[in-house]
Amino acid sequence: MSQDQHTDHASHDGHDPANIAKLWKMIKDMRFGMFTTRHENGHLHSRPMTTQNRGTDTDDVLWFFMSRSSEPCADLQRDAQVNVAYADPSSDTYVSVAGTAELVEDAGRKRTLWNTATEAWFPNGPDDPDVALVRVRITHAEYWDVHESKAVQLLKMARSAVTGHPPKDMGEYGQVRMH
Repeated sequence: MSQDQHTDHASHDGHDPANIAKLWKMIKDMRFGMFTTRHENGHLHSRPMTTQNRGTDTDDVLWFFMSRSSEPCADLQRDAQVNVAYADPSSDTYVSVAGTAELVEDAGRKRTLWNTATEAWFPNGPDDPDVALVRVRITHAEYWDVHESKAVQLLKMARSAVTGHPPKDMGEYGQVRMH
């Protein structure tokens, strides 16, 4: 989905607190994101990861657990620039978050964020030395929130195909700049 073709591209000030609140509202229920790192061969690799933020964690940080011995952990230590993409096709909501990742040594934070779903991946608990706590400081995010029903979207796309003009008013596009 191209922002120019499928969404309003009204100018949104990236530092607007309303946009930041909208970002968190959109991703709070999308627990899984595609976490993208740059592999040592230069290729981008994406893997599904669970966002560990709680409802009150709505600052400029995303939290993840991963294995210290895993490829994504090695990748982000070589190149800290990452992307996390979220999608909820049922509500036509899409978010792309760019940021800087780092391993954080904070046993208290690990225990605070720990949950039974995490336990399934790391049965030895939060004190397991292989469990890495990863903080992604959000630098920039973009979101697409389509408000039209599927039927209206199809009608607008069909009209576009006939007229040769891209569909308009298909939803909201916004940007958030944290730093």
